[in-house]
Amino acid sequence: MVIATKHDNYIISLCEKIRDEYDVLFINVPLKRNKKLIGEIDVYARKGSRIDLYEVKCSYRIAKAKKQLKKVKKFLEIKEGSNYFYCGNSDLLLCIKE
Repeated sequence: MVIATKHDNYIISLCEKIRDEYDVLFINVPLKRNKKLIGEIDVYARKGSRIDLYEVKCSYRIAKAKKQLKKVKKFLEIKEGSNYFYCGNSDLLLCIKE
């Protein structure tokens, strides 16, 4: 039996809020280079050719989220799309400007 963590529950909550805005949502997407895990995307959302990335934190740690999202966007070479920070404790969703 798998028990969901608080973080997992916040990811599910976020997905329920945004699911109608996208064609497809992927959660907990691992990023690997040469079989080595270099990171993970909490929510990878796609609408047509647009890709939006979401970083979920239990508490308000926007600086860490910005750093992670910048790294992921560069790694994936995403040109079109936005980055978002979701704070589960406060149910706050923010678009992060680069």
